[in-house]
Amino acid sequence: MRLVIFGGGAIGGYLAARLAAAARVDLAVVARGPHLAAMQADGLRLIEGGAESVHQVRAVTRTDEIGPQDYVVLAVKAHSLPAALGQIAPLLGPRTAVVTMQNGLPWWYFHRLPGPWEGARIAAVDPGGVIWDAIGPERVIGAVVYPAAEVERPGVIRHVEGTRFSLGEPSGERSERVVRLAEELVAAGLQAPVRDDIRSEMWVKLWGNLSFNPISALTGSTLADIVADDGTRAVARAMMLEAQAIGEATGARFLVGVDRRIKGAGDVGAHKTSMLQDLERGRPMEIDALVTAIQELGRLTGKPTPTLDVVLALVRRLAVARGCYGGP
Repeated sequence: MRLVIFGGGAIGGYLAARLAAAARVDLAVVARGPHLAAMQADGLRLIEGGAESVHQVRAVTRTDEIGPQDYVVLAVKAHSLPAALGQIAPLLGPRTAVVTMQNGLPWWYFHRLPGPWEGARIAAVDPGGVIWDAIGPERVIGAVVYPAAEVERPGVIRHVEGTRFSLGEPSGERSERVVRLAEELVAAGLQAPVRDDIRSEMWVKLWGNLSFNPISALTGSTLADIVADDGTRAVARAMMLEAQAIGEATGARFLVGVDRRIKGAGDVGAHKTSMLQDLERGRPMEIDALVTAIQELGRLTGKPTPTLDVVLALVRRLAVARGCYGGP
């Protein structure tokens, strides 16, 4: 199996280290800058459970050096995909599967989803449909990423917690390609359940991200702080209920209650969300994939989003003022 991880950051790097340790796949990692240079010079280092291991991986920046793959794992943030399509193209052969590991609502959401919106494209995450046209939704294997990791310094990944990468075909079928990929992840010591309804699992994770992330960025608060405060908890709950109505309108199932989901976020403790971290570091924020796309689906399905609309307007304005937003 030839597999490339496009984006060797925290999650891509963690996955690469695990696959390299198993030594079962022909692996390459596409990265750039000091992180790429460190991997090329000293290998990819993984700190996990108090131990550090070093893994020799093929790290490149030019994708034409490695050519078409069996699997391409997209481990870059959603807003980075359109600009990366030219680099991704040389990796795609006639039977290449593309595994999407972005947070938020995926650009292929309505591909093979029975109902009135089947085949619809989501402008917030795929402006002009350029990703849909360049990659093709028929290549996609969906993924929900649970591990937490960070790039401690160039070439060094610290794993914080979690080993589960849920996988699923947009059609819900248990295809040979998704089963084969799951087997390789399990052989690398990871959990890789194959779901027949990957969208519903995406919504449960997105449920928290679409609410706690922008509230955290706006207030500078941790998850525990947001949940402990009556006001911010109420705002998050209202956003989540608005989103639930949208998700259910498209066929998603929410098997966890909203209050249990909120409690789970609070139990994480004094954790800064990724959106707050990006704001503090002056990096582009994942506003469109996590929030704008939900607003767009609300308009599509006829479900009102009054609380989400206010929070989105505020966090977008903040991000623009700080130079952390480049969306539409």
